[in-house]
Amino acid sequence: MTAWRIQGRELANCNCSYGCPCQFGALPTFGNCDESFGLEVDTGYHGDTKLDGLRAAGLFRFPKAIHDGNGEGQLIIDERADANQRAALEAILCGRDTDEMATLWCLYAAMAPKRHETLFKPISLEIDVDARRGHVSVPGVFELRAEPIRDPVSGASHRAYIGRPTGLKFDIAEIGSGSTVTSGVIDLPDNRDSYAQFATLNTSSKGVVRA
Repeated sequence: MTAWRIQGRELANCNCSYGCPCQFGALPTFGNCDESFGLEVDTGYHGDTKLDGLRAAGLFRFPKAIHDGNGEGQLIIDERADANQRAALEAILCGRDTDEMATLWCLYAAMAPKRHETLFKPISLEIDVDARRGHVSVPGVFELRAEPIRDPVSGASHRAYIGRPTGLKFDIAEIGSGSTVTSGVIDLPDNRDSYAQFATLNTSSKGVVRA
């Protein structure tokens, strides 16, 4: 197994209500799980292959809860990546070179047996975790935009976050409101003004790196 580590930022949007019951071991808000995500690697490696500055994105659909399986997914990898970097990122995001079920990507790979062809495209991406603002755009595939949750009366920004000290992806995620518009083989029709999370990633082939 090739050792790897990624430090960076991720923005994800699913169709659940704010808070996302899945984060607490409950069933998804509407019984199914649809998700889009984008990530930027600030520093990273897969064996001898450096991954600094590269981006990746993806879409997943699960007809029920994620643990019920039968999902489908598609990955998009930064077109700037060379052949070795493409292979490295695909291995990481498909759950290979990873201790069993040590990352959420590994779990998704097991629960989404229908995998569409990995795409290599330009990925426009900005993620500000603290401000709870960001966007991910892949031409011809999807666009995700997210912002802070708004107070329904005053319209002021509302802050909430989730702590997962034993989670598979992050320790703390800032929560926002996101929407995804899709134009590729996977459609996410219900991701409108729904749960979005902004997280700082520090994960490896053995799982989340914690002090």
